[in-house]
Amino acid sequence: MVIGVPREMKNNENRVGLTPAGTHELVKRGHQVLIETHAGAASGFRNDDYEDAGAEIILTEDEVWGRAEMIIKVKEPEELEYKMARKDQLIFCFFHFASNRKLTHAMMDSGAVCLAYETVETTNKVLPILVPMSEVAGRMAIQQGARYLEKPVMGRGILLGGVPGVTPGKVLIIGAGIVGVQAAKMASGLGAHVTILDTNIQRLRYINDVLPPHVVTMFSSEYNIRQLVANHDLIVGAVLVTGEVSPKVITRDMLKLMRPGTVIVDVSVDQGGCIETCKPTTHENPTYIVDGILHYCVSNMPGAVPYTSTIALTNSTFPYIIELADKGWRKACLDNYELLKGLNIISGEVVYRGVAAAFDLHYKPVHLFLDPKQEVED
Repeated sequence: MVIGVPREMKNNENRVGLTPAGTHELVKRGHQVLIETHAGAASGFRNDDYEDAGAEIILTEDEVWGRAEMIIKVKEPEELEYKMARKDQLIFCFFHFASNRKLTHAMMDSGAVCLAYETVETTNKVLPILVPMSEVAGRMAIQQGARYLEKPVMGRGILLGGVPGVTPGKVLIIGAGIVGVQAAKMASGLGAHVTILDTNIQRLRYINDVLPPHVVTMFSSEYNIRQLVANHDLIVGAVLVTGEVSPKVITRDMLKLMRPGTVIVDVSVDQGGCIETCKPTTHENPTYIVDGILHYCVSNMPGAVPYTSTIALTNSTFPYIIELADKGWRKACLDNYELLKGLNIISGEVVYRGVAAAFDLHYKPVHLFLDPKQEVED
């Protein structure tokens, strides 16, 4: 198979979809790997590293897309890339379709096969590719939130850990998944007082068992959120519904309950955000203020730490890449339930219910594109 790795076009997206180590393994298996020049530079991988691993360095993104049977990216295609995708080409990356109507229609129009990192799912509902990036984003949420609580950048002027004689800052985390737990670890490690909310009592019991006593768990409800936002300094939105638009758990009117300079970090922004006033921002312009409340809504947070993030991401994606390259997407998805769940769009048809529901599009069961003689769970 001819596998193409273009340089990421998203603002300050410094990760790369494939490492030299992965390139070496693919070439060893007889596949051809095309790397756009300097695609891995920001992650610490030189053109020479890829060439030594057997890749061909390509000067233009157009050529990478034009020659490749499978495109491996980190983030979703940008508008300039929409026209490069073509019929029956496999694209494997983070798509987050349910929050992006224009991207959804562009990929439907292209006729490409879109396999989304964020919906690859195990039988026990784990999202193995999303997990490492959620770990990075959860930790970064506190790192960035602590920074923006400083007065020179319009925060409340709070040191999260406090000092002797001064109480620590208060962090509210909504959602006790991977992001929420990692955020709680970081915040509690700094000495902050942490409250974490979720609707899953078993998850809250787990957190109560494994995290320090100054991490308090509460059931997530609108009433509790309204009570808590009034006296917390940093609020982290970490709500995820796999493949669907995130529900809005903090509404515009709740901002008036918060103290001026409170910081909101919405890690759910990729899926539309769980804060009503959320809008995607970039590392170049990461924040904005609404009603005196500072919002940090960068949609590719892990891109700021590309060395760590690229290795963590490719550790998870590479086994799937090998299977797709060796077998082709149809056979690989028939053989592997996790890859099957990653299919979102095939030849102009939406095959993932959450994406179809987000935009009231026709849903076509995925098994109709696979072997009709074999039973496939939808």
